[in-house]
Amino acid sequence: MTNDLFDIKIGYASPKNPIALASMAGITDNKFASGFTNAGLIILGGYNLDRETNDAARKEIERGRKEFVSGDPMGFLKAELEAASKPGATIAVNVRAASLKPFLEAADIAKKFGAILEINAHCRQPEMLVLGAGEALLKDLERLCGYIREIKKTGVVLSIKIRANVVNDVELAKAIEKAGADIIHIDAMHPQGVDFGVIKRVRNSTGLFIIGNNSVVDFESAKEMFSRGADMVSLARAVLHDHRIIKYLVDEISSFQAMTGWYNAPKHICAGGDLRALAFCCLPVKPCALHSALKQAGLSAEEFMKIKLKFAKGTPIEYGEGTCFGSMTWCCKITKPCYLRDGALESSGLSDVEYMRIKKRLSEYIRKHMKM
Repeated sequence: MTNDLFDIKIGYASPKNPIALASMAGITDNKFASGFTNAGLIILGGYNLDRETNDAARKEIERGRKEFVSGDPMGFLKAELEAASKPGATIAVNVRAASLKPFLEAADIAKKFGAILEINAHCRQPEMLVLGAGEALLKDLERLCGYIREIKKTGVVLSIKIRANVVNDVELAKAIEKAGADIIHIDAMHPQGVDFGVIKRVRNSTGLFIIGNNSVVDFESAKEMFSRGADMVSLARAVLHDHRIIKYLVDEISSFQAMTGWYNAPKHICAGGDLRALAFCCLPVKPCALHSALKQAGLSAEEFMKIKLKFAKGTPIEYGEGTCFGSMTWCCKITKPCYLRDGALESSGLSDVEYMRIKKRLSEYIRKHMKM
């Protein structure tokens, strides 16, 4: 497995693949994580950074929960990073604190080790909530964004772990992005089960790197997250049931990437895909879901056509004799059977992977022209 297969970059971090081991309080320390070296990202923690959160964690332990506690939080954090940091590994640390200062200290430590800092705005244990930590930050957006702005001054790559459907997720994501965070790690939790739609809503609204979490238990559920806009997926409890699942998913997504060139390509717009899927849409000549997507993107049908044609000019997809509209600019994704597109690819000598890589660049080009 090489970084080149996926080419994932988040600031100074370059995960080797889009499969992450998520933090689990009292479980995911460096010793536990050492069994999952195949993961593209290993998220240690959650660690408690101050006396208040450590005291709260002790109370949680008394009622049967697992937690990490320490009388020297920063020393403990350093020791964990020293033990976990190995060549080729991308590490993050999920942390909780009752005030800003401990986050700043942890950010400096994380950056020193080339690690990502992840603010835990996800924990819903009452002992943490009363401190204004964990999920309480989602309901105090001004404070959370203030933390983000100050922490980013350290230069650390910053992730925010959130729980979906607690507040307005789109407004939350936009605020997090504006404040300067690099990553949003979304537990797509919903009272009726996993909410894949929240991944799509955040993808359509921000340029944040998205880690999708919740109910990723096999390749199909991982692909569902990816096709809704996740750049990476994370697993927690699933690894406790099957220690081999990280390696399995890494192997599967690597094979898929090698075959298609775009591991997290969106579903088509007409199948519920996010706005990246405009790269696969045909000419807007009939009533269909495309028009609703264009409205959301702030583009007229004419603007959409001009944008796609301008991008395609001089590229291999400009051509496509025999396709529906005479150009592969308007053709669908490679995983959808189409003998017309496949014939044009064969005639042009363009591989499936090259075609999809161009379509990915097209999606990025369209996004730059959206008026949202």
